[in-house]
Amino acid sequence: MKNNEQKPDFLFDQINYKFLLIGIAVIAVGFILMAGGGSDDPKVFNEAELFSFRRIRLAPTVVLLGFGVTIYSIFKNPKSSK
Repeated sequence: MKNNEQKPDFLFDQINYKFLLIGIAVIAVGFILMAGGGSDDPKVFNEAELFSFRRIRLAPTVVLLGFGVTIYSIFKNPKSSK
């Protein structure tokens, strides 16, 4: 009866899942780069830290790259690479 068992049919191939996990990790890194910049004293506004290059330019770019990798992992056709 073991001959009749079927292997589960996944929506994506293994390489798609790898790219998907990489994309999610890159998105997470981008959001981590955006974190911080707060102040313990509510009367103090640290403009230089809040509007730094890391938070305004780098972090959103990293998040968008992560979304691009994730979209690529969804559209990648594993059958054409074999």
